[in-house]
Amino acid sequence: MVSLTVGRQSEGPRPTRRDTILAHVRSASVHGVESRAVSVEVNLSVGLPAFVVVGLPQGAVREGRERVTAALQNVGHALPPRRITVNLAPADVPKEGSAFDLPIALALLIGMGVVSQEAVRGLCFIGELGLDGCLRPVRGALPIAAGCKEGGVRTRVLPLENAREAAGVGGLQVLGGDELGTVVEHLNGTRAMPSTTVDTARLLREAGPSADDFADVRGQEFAKRAMEIAAAGAHNLLLLGPPGSGKTMLARRLPGILPPLSVTESIEVTKIHSVAGLVPAGGSLLLGRPFRAPHHTVSDAGLVGGGAIPRPGEISLAHQGVLFLDELPEYRRNVLEVLRQPLEDGVVRHSRVRSAVRYPARFMLVGAMNPCFCGFHGDGSGRCTCDPARIARYRARVSGPLMDRIDLHVEVPGVRFSELSADCSAESSAAVRERVIAARELQCVRFADAPGVSCNAHMGPAQLRRHVRPSSDVLALLQRAIDRLGLSARAYHRLLKVARTIADLDGCERVRTAHAAEAIQYRTLDRTVRPYGHLHN
Repeated sequence: MVSLTVGRQSEGPRPTRRDTILAHVRSASVHGVESRAVSVEVNLSVGLPAFVVVGLPQGAVREGRERVTAALQNVGHALPPRRITVNLAPADVPKEGSAFDLPIALALLIGMGVVSQEAVRGLCFIGELGLDGCLRPVRGALPIAAGCKEGGVRTRVLPLENAREAAGVGGLQVLGGDELGTVVEHLNGTRAMPSTTVDTARLLREAGPSADDFADVRGQEFAKRAMEIAAAGAHNLLLLGPPGSGKTMLARRLPGILPPLSVTESIEVTKIHSVAGLVPAGGSLLLGRPFRAPHHTVSDAGLVGGGAIPRPGEISLAHQGVLFLDELPEYRRNVLEVLRQPLEDGVVRHSRVRSAVRYPARFMLVGAMNPCFCGFHGDGSGRCTCDPARIARYRARVSGPLMDRIDLHVEVPGVRFSELSADCSAESSAAVRERVIAARELQCVRFADAPGVSCNAHMGPAQLRRHVRPSSDVLALLQRAIDRLGLSARAYHRLLKVARTIADLDGCERVRTAHAAEAIQYRTLDRTVRPYGHLHN
């Protein structure tokens, strides 16, 4: 009789610890402007030599195999002839970008016995490797640093050019290196890497004023007043006037009268620019409010963001700042219409099959446009050849729903020669900014118990009922204006918000008739075509 033995012997010898080596290193990825922890796991086993990366790696991550292999070889640690499997966990979340090069290389060095597993415990690593082993900057250093701080990780190792950016969050040890060998020496205790610190509050205090000053603008006192109101309440603004009247000049000076960024706002703004790769190498937090002015040929994805892996668009890059759309009617209709939801919500959401991404988009919209096709309607020169129907068609390129979301419609007439040649000095941006800051401080106190509301323009119906409370005289005036101009309910609410801001600039607790009357002046372009000067001559 012949007996058959079924068991381990028929399967061959069981792999031992010497045959299979495991290592893991902590890293992170960016999802929108938030950070996600990623564990880089490496398995070196006996078998045909191979290098496989799993865990939903996207283009740049897959290409990282070649960068890591060349970098390790060029620093004197060639990969052993084994089957190498790299897993980026969690495996069901797509990974993209080149930031996993450094943690993958370190995990391989742990498997090869060059670095101990204990040396990387409690550390988070990101960085792109050059073929010679140098460390290159990556996108998203700041949001990943913020995520590490929230997740309890106290030390981050990353490229030297990202160190000041990551140090902006505070409360985190940031170690910046210029090459892979420097990181290995630090982990082995041979040479310590220097720690990078940034005094964010001091940087913001010392931030210089904008180079563009209102003192350079001659005349246009009505438009300057409207821009002060817009800045004080974070209201959207439309400038309408002939070519050369100073619309662009005024718009570019708006950031100079806005309040300085707080530390929290600066981190929010820098996160978005970091994800977009717009933080300069070696830079830290952005200190000034953004001013974005995309060309009218921009696509809807370029404006609001998007793509297979969504990236922030112009409206997110303008978060806490100004989005300036010059020649507003020249933008494609579908591009302008995508602004409507972000203007209301202060956020833009991109939904994809595998994920949904949310980007902040709380910005001030400033548009500029000519009054007609030729641009000279109402300037008094007689050069305009446009009839009222053609003018109406031109202005209809900006839809009524979008126009409703613009709080202030400001006429900017041509500047007279006497104003241009006058030797007197105009009011500086610094003086206007002081009044704007005082009004914003009143609003901060008013909305202290309202999450997500910091300015009058952000008020919802509940805040309007609580903080505006118009008198019977004010209501009667508003009713006459609505009946005459045919304004919508949204426009009525925006009138109340603008009136509240004007009252704040005057230091008044209640909204008075004069405040409402001034607010009404900035809505008369909604339905009618009139010559310039009918309001402020």
